[in-house]
Amino acid sequence: MTQIEKGSTNVYADLGFENAEEMLVKARLATKIGEIIRRRKLTQAQAAELLGIPQPKLSNMLRGQFRGISETKMIECLTRLGRNVEIVVKSASRSKAAGQVSVVFA
Repeated sequence: MTQIEKGSTNVYADLGFENAEEMLVKARLATKIGEIIRRRKLTQAQAAELLGIPQPKLSNMLRGQFRGISETKMIECLTRLGRNVEIVVKSASRSKAAGQVSVVFA
């Protein structure tokens, strides 16, 4: 019989990646960037020009390869795609020693 183990809300943490939180944030940002590009029916070349990044780098980002692309650059991509980005800083819950980073889309 196959055992199934319930994972957390972060697949990168479940797989043991050291920078799991950062990877999840980047994955969510890249997913949204890809959704907007598809909705606007842009080619990767058109989108890369609009975003100010080389097309191969955009292609890698959309395939989940984030090395060399900062969260800041991804946020800039969202603003270039006509999205407002708000960063909210608030206290962590008392049960946690450290805070966390999350991405919420409105």
